[in-house]
Amino acid sequence: MIRIRVLSRVLGLALPLLAGAASAAELRVVSSGGFAAAYRALAPEFERRTGDTLVTEWGPSMGHTPQAVPARLERGEPIDVVVMVGYALDDLAKQGKVEADTRTPLARSGIAIAVRAGAPKPDIATDEALRRTLLAAKSIAYSDSASGVYIERELFKRLGIEDQVKGKARMIPAEPVGAVVARGDAEIGFQQLSELKPVPGIEIVGLLPQDVQLYTVFSAGVVAGSRQPEAARALVRFLASPEAAAAVRASGMEPLTAGAGR
Repeated sequence: MIRIRVLSRVLGLALPLLAGAASAAELRVVSSGGFAAAYRALAPEFERRTGDTLVTEWGPSMGHTPQAVPARLERGEPIDVVVMVGYALDDLAKQGKVEADTRTPLARSGIAIAVRAGAPKPDIATDEALRRTLLAAKSIAYSDSASGVYIERELFKRLGIEDQVKGKARMIPAEPVGAVVARGDAEIGFQQLSELKPVPGIEIVGLLPQDVQLYTVFSAGVVAGSRQPEAARALVRFLASPEAAAAVRASGMEPLTAGAGR
């Protein structure tokens, strides 16, 4: 009788734990590289708190590569949460591919310039200095996401060097620009500061001058038809929480969470 009572008590204690385990979700996430460093720092804490498992892949917010978030959704990949450039996410929400009421700004990041480790750091302190540096560079690389679109379509024009750099500047699809610079395939590379910081073998020269800088907002949202909608919403809330702000800031971005400070 005593054994039965003890066993009953043990089972009674175990049932809530089993129920929690049974309710644990597996969430499939696709994130832009711009938020990758912060996400990698935050994901283990979310898993620890919730018991959920995050299965994560990476892809640009736009473009035509198979890894790009829009391409993944178009072919019906089972994704629960996307983290990507804000205006690109807004477009997906308008198309009904992301639940509009879950769109949540997380952080913003400026564009920086990098050179290969050990190379001289060029002057980019002013618009004119940046212009001279780009004209003197033998090769220039930029991403196929938001920062690269801006570089190609607007920055070169604003500096008046669009024709002069056309033959030596190229967009890099589905690869970190820092990696291209690190192996010597480009003398100068442009990308979000948060995407350049984790790359070994490069040195970050600095951010673009303020009057030609473009800040990109990264947002998260739940994919329409998510198989784990409540857990997906919880992840979005966590990434936007004040508790996430320190990791976001350490990655080179400015958190947009209310009360996060700067």
